[in-house]
Amino acid sequence: MDFTPTEEQEAARDLAARIFGDLATHERLAAAGTGSDAELWKALCAAGLPGAVEETGLLGLVLLLEEQGRRTAQVPLAATCVYGILAVARHGTEEQRARLLPGLRDGTTVVTGAFPATGGVVADEGRLSGAVEWVPWLRDATHVLVADAGHGLWLVRTEDAARIERVELTAPWSAGRLVLDGTAAERLGTGSGSGAYADVLAAARVAFAGLQAGVCAGSLARAVEYTSVREQFGRPLSTHQAVQLRAADAHMDTEAIRVTAYEAAWRHDEGLDATEAALTAAWWASEAGKRVVHTGQHLHGGMGADLDHPVHRHFLWGRQLDAYLGCGTELLAELGDLLAKGEPS
Repeated sequence: MDFTPTEEQEAARDLAARIFGDLATHERLAAAGTGSDAELWKALCAAGLPGAVEETGLLGLVLLLEEQGRRTAQVPLAATCVYGILAVARHGTEEQRARLLPGLRDGTTVVTGAFPATGGVVADEGRLSGAVEWVPWLRDATHVLVADAGHGLWLVRTEDAARIERVELTAPWSAGRLVLDGTAAERLGTGSGSGAYADVLAAARVAFAGLQAGVCAGSLARAVEYTSVREQFGRPLSTHQAVQLRAADAHMDTEAIRVTAYEAAWRHDEGLDATEAALTAAWWASEAGKRVVHTGQHLHGGMGADLDHPVHRHFLWGRQLDAYLGCGTELLAELGDLLAKGEPS
């Protein structure tokens, strides 16, 4: 396996880093509250970054999401790319790709996902009924990719939903409760089997693990900067061995999240079975991720308890990502069942 980014992936990552660095500032994030930054989303789409994921693949998306996570930028990039662009490109019909991808590339179509399937939505002759308690970025979306109880994938226009209720999560993800009542839906692709559902779920787990890697890297960078200038007993906190050990452990955890996400993304892009690798990456994102964001807060001392301090935003994102798409114990149980069946990749 080779995780070395291509020239296209590097160029997209560097461009994303510049845009997030310029626009996802602490002041703008504070002004956005719990909503998304529409101007930042327009800038990303104008630069062609969502559309570039078609060429750079899931690994390219992971690199973009790392940069988003470093800044905790409030835009639906992960959801639109993994539930929209990649899902439609890999599993949509030729007609669906021609109709949906242009809007997804330029940002006029925003897709999120009602994932994972919990059995709360049932399909009956092209109409869906049921509720999904919270869907990230639902309040920004024009469409939502819904997984029904039988793992079928359906695209629903948010304007057709029976009801969308505002939900506030730990992280500011513009979430909502989705209520469907005989709502018309469009089947993604030909609808044969549950392979498409498994593929999209695995890709989502990898993408959000990449986002967690960026969140953790950003939290650790803030902690390093703070402890290098904050003095105690006449010397910087960073010179104390206990601080160095906590920071070193957080660095190793962050690298473990990153490398497992890279491996899973590479396998996905190469057309290999990525189920086991995606579960592994998601487990590291959940278990190690919460350790890192807790460390980031602890190393800030009393400042870490300030709800207005930038590091607190990393903490909120890290804890939300810990729970999304399965927490550590759930993922470990799923991975154990996979190994027990003798079907690891």
